[in-house]
Amino acid sequence: MPKKKGGNKKVVKPAFRIYCEGEKTEPLYIKAYINHFHSEHRGLIVVEDTRKNTPVQLVDTAVKDKRSGNSNDIYWVVYDRESQTKYSDELHLKARKKAKDNGIEIAISNVCFEYWFLLHFVYTNACYDSCDDFLRQSQLKKHLKQVGIDSYDKGLALIFDKLRTKIPDALKNAKKLKEAAHRDACVGKNDPCQLNPYIDVHELFLDMAQFSLGKESIRKK
Repeated sequence: MPKKKGGNKKVVKPAFRIYCEGEKTEPLYIKAYINHFHSEHRGLIVVEDTRKNTPVQLVDTAVKDKRSGNSNDIYWVVYDRESQTKYSDELHLKARKKAKDNGIEIAISNVCFEYWFLLHFVYTNACYDSCDDFLRQSQLKKHLKQVGIDSYDKGLALIFDKLRTKIPDALKNAKKLKEAAHRDACVGKNDPCQLNPYIDVHELFLDMAQFSLGKESIRKK
């Protein structure tokens, strides 16, 4: 009896693809997070190699890859709010609309990813004008000294290992900060880029866990 054609089609597993604004801070932490918590899925949870560094460029890259790739893949773009002089509200709003229209998820830190690091140690809702202002005025460097980091820079590869045990606190504090930011937002100013401070990076990590368990994305609930 002749064999039926098409009976042995290879099933392509979905991937969890992450696009980062920075070349050091975000990728180093996120890759270390994946290696520690999701090592069995390292081939499927991937930080993509991209040189794009504006919100719109990152979203454009994710959209392009989604259109040419597996439709079941999950796409996350990670970037900072940065200062108003660097990225306008209009730029951020354009990126968010395009992401929403194409099923791309965004994890944003206002004002910078280092705010996520600070939330590993303490809850705060202090606002800052820029990343430089944050590093100069916040208590991050003081707290980092407590875990053996005397001099912080964006290329610090060991920061995840130093903060790993404090991740449950960071998740809790980030959730609290996001809720407070939306609760206290001014009318007509409720987009993440307009809320200072704001962070939803924790949802990226929570979604990795959902993906690893074969469950629906938290953003689909």
